[in-house]
Amino acid sequence: MVKAVVGANWGDEGKGKITDMLAAKADIIVRFQGGANAGHTIVNDYGKFALHTLPSGVFYNHTTSIIGNGVALNIPILIGEIKSIVDKGVPAPKILVSDRAQIVMPYHILLDQYEEERLAGKSFGSTKSGIAPFYSDKYAKIGFQVSELFDEEILKEKVDRVCDIKNVLFEHMYHKDKIDKGELLNTLHEYRDMIAPYVCDTALYIDKALKEGKTVLLEGQLGTLKDPDHGIYPMVTSSSTLAAYGAIGAGIAPYDIKQIITVCKAYSSAVGAGAFVSEIFGDEADELRRRGGDGGEYGATTGRPRRMGWFDCVASKYGCRMQGTTDVAFTVLDVLGYLDEIPVCVGYEIDGEVTKEFPVTRLLEKAKPVLKKLPGWKCDIRGIKNYEELPAECRAYIEFIEDEIGYPITMVSNGPSRDDIIYRKSKYSK
Repeated sequence: MVKAVVGANWGDEGKGKITDMLAAKADIIVRFQGGANAGHTIVNDYGKFALHTLPSGVFYNHTTSIIGNGVALNIPILIGEIKSIVDKGVPAPKILVSDRAQIVMPYHILLDQYEEERLAGKSFGSTKSGIAPFYSDKYAKIGFQVSELFDEEILKEKVDRVCDIKNVLFEHMYHKDKIDKGELLNTLHEYRDMIAPYVCDTALYIDKALKEGKTVLLEGQLGTLKDPDHGIYPMVTSSSTLAAYGAIGAGIAPYDIKQIITVCKAYSSAVGAGAFVSEIFGDEADELRRRGGDGGEYGATTGRPRRMGWFDCVASKYGCRMQGTTDVAFTVLDVLGYLDEIPVCVGYEIDGEVTKEFPVTRLLEKAKPVLKKLPGWKCDIRGIKNYEELPAECRAYIEFIEDEIGYPITMVSNGPSRDDIIYRKSKYSK
């Protein structure tokens, strides 16, 4: 059986915690897209971790963690991340890397930085991890596949050919030093030696596992609104953030995906530029940011303060629809316990008309939030395990949002650890 854990919104929804929790009953966890440009924060018995490339199931002895073919693979970051968790006492995880995954090259990171500098005030808010140049090259068919590291003839020819292309940009567009071909080839030899112990045909490995009745967990990065087709284009990422892409990015059949757990935060947050209708500012935002998450709302990769907002039913309903949601995991609910009343965005006013459907970006940028205020519960809900034991106002908040989005909230996270979870039955479950 294959389950996918994906985000409904801008990312930062708490997918890492949900994946870490579900991995207890999974055999294989697969990262299927994205790169080291965003992170998942995990709190468990070993401590607190910010993972960037490793799947969030690496903390269990019984699991195999796979970097799928759809991932933007930064080899030094992956190897450094493995070392960092082992250094903190985590048993060495079993990790496999797809031989069809492509490599984030040193010049991708430089090009990302140089382009953001060039765009200045009109930049996309990139994490400067090389992701857009990486995926550009992948689809321009000049990317480097992991398998190519092991064929010296192919590697030398390709380094020579690709550097000729890139050096035109470096020299004439960005006015920077050219790439040294010999130095790049040496770097790729180092990458080959680093990654060699982990490389295999991961799609074949997963296929065999599924035929043996194993459980596979697909872990997505970011969320629906950062998808290049269905998100707030152009302020999006460069790989598909949808569960449907999990089939491609992991190398499995689409009909193998039986459960799609879409993670929604009990309020909204985002890193990076782009339309954010329910965004709040000033002291109100600072307070929510300070209390949010585990230790505050700051990017796991960048450390940047996240933009804050109230729960957005319009965006979340759309996000769940595009993911093909079977279950909603509703996270960080405990954070809201300080509020007397909690605003919720239930519609967008655009050019004098109110809509509950998520529009294209040019209209989204005109949208004003239509807010409804719900009573707060004014207490700490951490430690509660049964849904019926939550305060009435807290249950009303969950059920109001469930009715607005129309998808079943079957998991409620009320704290950062993997045990802080409440399971509930929903009238929307199929």
